[in-house]
Amino acid sequence: MKAVGYKQSLPVTAAGALEDIELPTPEAQGRDLLVRVEAVSVNPVDTKIRQNVSPEGGEYKVLGWDAAGVVEAVGEDVSLFQPGDKVWYAGAVDRSGTNAQFHQVDERIVSRMPTSLGFAEAAALPLTTITAWEMLFDRLQVPKENAGSLLIIGASGGVGSIMIQLAKQLTDLTVIATASRPETRAWAQELGADHVIDHHQSLVDELKAANLPPVNYVASLTHTDQHLAAVAELIAPQGRLAVIDDPASFDIMPFKRKSVSVHWEFMFTRSLFQTADMIEQHRLLERVADMVDRGELTTTLAEEFGTINAENLLRAHALLESGKGRGKIVLRGF
Repeated sequence: MKAVGYKQSLPVTAAGALEDIELPTPEAQGRDLLVRVEAVSVNPVDTKIRQNVSPEGGEYKVLGWDAAGVVEAVGEDVSLFQPGDKVWYAGAVDRSGTNAQFHQVDERIVSRMPTSLGFAEAAALPLTTITAWEMLFDRLQVPKENAGSLLIIGASGGVGSIMIQLAKQLTDLTVIATASRPETRAWAQELGADHVIDHHQSLVDELKAANLPPVNYVASLTHTDQHLAAVAELIAPQGRLAVIDDPASFDIMPFKRKSVSVHWEFMFTRSLFQTADMIEQHRLLERVADMVDRGELTTTLAEEFGTINAENLLRAHALLESGKGRGKIVLRGF
């Protein structure tokens, strides 16, 4: 089967950073599905792993943790799907990725695809949707009513784009998004943010200028270390902070006086540790598929970069590494 992989960690501009390769087609066993991949999207985790994880033993490593496709075959213990089903999912970080014609994935982290979306539109959503959902409802434990306010730092990226929508559809939160460029500010507003402030300015001053009170919840999606002091000042007493990025340092002490709780979100935790509630990712994707089909959520696809090959994936990696993207980048077909 066709796939895209790499043998050593290299800069995005280096020859061999990603290569077009041929690999054996895997077989479905146990609770695994074998999915014929129709579309994938690219996430920051792809670039981080390419930059920092070198494959062992001269093997190729295949990246990719978002896919939409068709079930080709099922393992002997599969009960939720059958061949021919259209599915979407985000995969597992400790297994081979989705940048391949065929992909193995545990049925417990897969859902049927929204019927109203094509493969490209669907592939944009799973990883960021799981991240945003778990961040809002498992980590921050936002109530559905009387929730207060949520500040999303870096709201125009993939996670922020769906988090705005989930927060507005499922809670009564006042959503404050941060974005710095005219096009990303407009993007956040179109998705439903109540206020958009500039994270290149002082967040404390921006909130004051908008006449907004201290916020109850903060979802820090990028550059957490740069904003940590401001978050400690602007968050309300007994507020909650959730983080998904990899800050170089993290001093938790400024949050003690306000009894602020700090939470990490890593959407691969359930599959990585085979937790007892691993199937919750299947359930939340099923619920989101219904919301999409009812018109309550929209795809966060911003750009299509062509077919799934090394050249196009490297272009997508470069854009993500520049920090200038918005929404999601999708590639379709081989």
